[in-house]
Amino acid sequence: MVKALSRRAFAAICAIALVFGIVSLSACTVSEAPSQSGEQPQSEGKLAIIHTNDTHGYDMAAEPTDSSPGVIGMAAVAQLKKDYEAQGYNVLLLDDGDAIQDNVLVNLSQGRAAIDFMNSAGYDAMSIGNHEFDWGADNLEKLIGRADFPVLAANVTVDATGEPFARSNAVFEFDDGTRVGVFGLATPETQTKSSPKNVAGLTFAAGEDMYRCAQEQVDELREQGCAIVVCLGHLGSVGGIAPNRSLDVLANTEGIDVFIDGHDHEVVNEMVNGSLLVSTGCHTENIGVVLCEDGSFVEEMVAYGAYEGKDQATDDLVRATHDEVKNQLSEVIGVTNVDLDGERDPGVRTQETNLGDFAADAMLWQANQASGQTIDGAIVNGGSIRASIGAGEVSMETLMTVFPYNNSLNVVTLKGSELLEIIEAATFCLPEASGGFPQVAGIAYAVDTLAPYETGDQYPNSTYYAPANPGSRVTILDVGGRGFSLDDEYSIAASSFITSGGDTYYAVAEAYQKTGFTTGYSDTDALVNYLQTALGGVVDESYEKPRERIFVAVE
Repeated sequence: MVKALSRRAFAAICAIALVFGIVSLSACTVSEAPSQSGEQPQSEGKLAIIHTNDTHGYDMAAEPTDSSPGVIGMAAVAQLKKDYEAQGYNVLLLDDGDAIQDNVLVNLSQGRAAIDFMNSAGYDAMSIGNHEFDWGADNLEKLIGRADFPVLAANVTVDATGEPFARSNAVFEFDDGTRVGVFGLATPETQTKSSPKNVAGLTFAAGEDMYRCAQEQVDELREQGCAIVVCLGHLGSVGGIAPNRSLDVLANTEGIDVFIDGHDHEVVNEMVNGSLLVSTGCHTENIGVVLCEDGSFVEEMVAYGAYEGKDQATDDLVRATHDEVKNQLSEVIGVTNVDLDGERDPGVRTQETNLGDFAADAMLWQANQASGQTIDGAIVNGGSIRASIGAGEVSMETLMTVFPYNNSLNVVTLKGSELLEIIEAATFCLPEASGGFPQVAGIAYAVDTLAPYETGDQYPNSTYYAPANPGSRVTILDVGGRGFSLDDEYSIAASSFITSGGDTYYAVAEAYQKTGFTTGYSDTDALVNYLQTALGGVVDESYEKPRERIFVAVE
């Protein structure tokens, strides 16, 4: 866990380490949608923009759990569109990205199933999220070709040609003459939020360049006679990095009527610089509905439990895919006697958790087994852990839901100074959440969140910055049971996402080019093998609580 300490206690821990020579210095309106019985009055000429974001393959309806408020599902989205159309609305069904990856329901097909569900539901357009690149740019191009709707990203270009990677915008004209223009923006964080190798050769316009791109799109769509302009911008407004948030785009452009946001999994409904900014959270926990009449835009979000409609054809398709995946991944590989915490915040993106410990222990164990040498430590970025594991049987489906990426497990040798920079950079925004937060094994470190993070140079092809003064917030207490020195070298196990420079880990990629090697195992292999072999198939009570490897100073 991130053990919360007073600053005095924090200082004491660091002082003891020095003595023993082991340290070298948002609100939303919720309403019911029109029912299939036609209870709401006819409303000719009105526009309903139904929108989703960050569905992440959670396309099958599911009851609430301790960690989820419930999943409405794609069959409900499909029926909702039909219901509004039946009520006389002009309807657009839009998605803001991160649709094809995360849940095993869509992962086994590398996103094809997600696109098939969206085709069945009748989507009119989607933007590209960072996770659309998780199976590689070539795979995404195939999915774009498979989609019955345009996939949009105005700010992504191909370096070799200077041409757009995908369509920039689309114009929709309804029978009453209403023209609606929609353009897409992909987060510049994609350069590190997906594995960097997956976006090699692509440029994501950021900051002023992205604002200029957005304004050009607005102007172009207005020139085409669009009375309404919608931005599908997978950027995020909460916890994102200025200057690449939706808030930054809206502050630096004019003429966007509705900005449909995503990426940060927040529920948003607010006016910003004359534009309506909305986002539904994630996993179809809500379905957004923006209603437009006489130039006024109002979000009337449909929450889980507020709507029971279901399109049968879409439901049949989703269930058939679900059953097929279940059959493939039904093998039980072990049990856990304790709940393993994979929540985001507070959780694996802000503090040490027992699931983070389990995952890092597995990587370290597997790297030791594979290399035949002693590996000092392991780092697992919190963003790679996608869900919790409840006490009970653990199947392959469970593990692949929680750890969906199946990255290769690599080893890199780092100088102590490099390791300090890496952990300092990866914890730059604590106590705010970050997908780069390092869950660790064989390593103990402390973070003083009361000290400011001073930015140095921006990492190449990244939205992140190196720390100007590594060690100003982070103190490494121990690595591999042999203390810590800036000058010593340490062998560290990590996924290929980290060793290729994902998230804040650019410095790892530099070192990996010189000293790295692959173990021949994936991170999924490590988890399975550690559970079955090292733990004898049982995660026991020794993992009931985090093991106090990470300490954080608080007031």
